[in-house]
Parts: sequence; C-alpha cells; structure tokens
Amino acid sequence: MICPKCGHEQPDGMSECRLCGVIFSRIHTPDDESPPVQHASESVPATAQRAIAAQLKERLLLVNPEESRLLIAGRALVYLVLLAWGFRLMTSSIASNYVGESFLHLINLPFHEAGHVFFAPFGRFLQVLGGTLGQWLVPTIVLCAFVLKGNPFGASVGLWWLGESFLDIAPYMDDARAGQLVLLGGVTGSEVEDYHDWEVLLRKLGWLQHDHRIAQLTFAIGVALMLLSLAWGGYLLWRQYKITGNRQDRS
Repeated sequence: MICPKCGHEQPDGMSECRLCGVIFSRIHTPDDESPPVQHASESVPATAQRAIAAQLKERLLLVNPEESRLLIAGRALVYLVLLAWGFRLMTSSIASNYVGESFLHLINLPFHEAGHVFFAPFGRFLQVLGGTLGQWLVPTIVLCAFVLKGNPFGASVGLWWLGESFLDIAPYMDDARAGQLVLLGGVTGSEVEDYHDWEVLLRKLGWLQHDHRIAQLTFAIGVALMLLSLAWGGYLLWRQYKITGNRQDRS
C-alpha cells in the first residue's frame, strides 16, 4: 500500500505510515487505497527521480513504530551525551587543542596512521595527506553503512563523529608553521624535518602562510557537520516520540 500523505510504499495491512507516521484510518477509507495515476505527459526520468528521492528520504528519516521503549531510551541517552559533549568540543578554541586531548583523538589516531599506509602507493603527497583522509574516511563509511542499513539515527551518530574528526584535525593544521604540537613519537614538527603532515602539505602547495585560516575553515566545517547531525538525530527522536505516543493512545 502507498501512503496518501508522503507516497511511501510499504506492506499491506499497516495501520500507520512507517515514514511519516500518519494513521491511515484517520485520513481515508480502505476504498481509497489505489496507486497514484501516472499522467501521460509525465516523463519516465521524472518518475525515476521521485522514486529515488522517496527512497533516500526513507533511508534518512525512517522511524520504526515497533521499536522497543528501551531502545528509544538508549538512543535518547546517546543523543544527550553527544549534545553535551559536542557543545563542549565546538565551543573550545583551536589553540587550546581541547579536541586533540580528548580520548576520541586516540580513536581517530589509528585510522589517521592507517591512512598514510593505505595511500602510500599513490605518491608522497597523497601518502602525507592520507592520514587526514583516513581519519575522515572511516566515519564517512560508518555514516553510509547505517544509511544503507536503514538506521538513520546510527547514521546521525556517524555524521557527528565525522564532524568531530574535522575539529580534531584543525589544531594540526593550525600548527603547521609553529611546529609546537607533540606528535606521534614524542617529538614536535620543529624538531624533525619533513615530519609534520600539514607543514609538508601546505609548504608544497605554497599555502603555509594560510595555516590559521585553513584550520579555522576546517573547524567551522566540523561545527556545521556536528550541528547538522544533532538536528538530524533530534528530529528522528521527536518523530519516534510522536509515533510511540500515537501507538499508546490506540492501545
């Protein structure tokens, strides 16, 4: 059957839409259940585009009305932790390196180093850049995996992690000229030549004098991604709360 409100297709016999949460009995009778008529003037590409958009919307906003209260409460707890922690990270300064001193930096670090190894066959420049790319690639994979799995809340957490990873790399960029951050191995960039990733990258690009601005832009992108993830996750929890409330009203 097809939801008359949002057009989402779902198994017959559903009492409410799995995507928008509307209760079918309140908006139409069983005789109204008929597929929308495609007009002759409607092009096939336009129909395919709407189908893709509807499927993407389902992947990003799907809420399962049958989920247990315990699972919903667990997600709400995770959201509150990410909200409070994210606020502290986003309001810290780049110079303080608060993000780099959090335990999540230790989570990002193995993926950063693995990125150097993975991109090594593609030349020296990509090998150096690969540390940052690897650090950003893993949360992106997590995000995409949850979307494909039909778990948008999990995807929002992956997006939060991606934003945090942007914040995490910003102090490294900001330190390109100064070389004062203690790097892996217990040395600073000023002590070992050709060792600081972003000093090497920005020098090759001729952008070394812009290290602070590049760091600020990266930090701003991270903040934007984290705010987007919190808005996404909060909206999903709100819809879950509404659907759960409707289910309780009928029982």
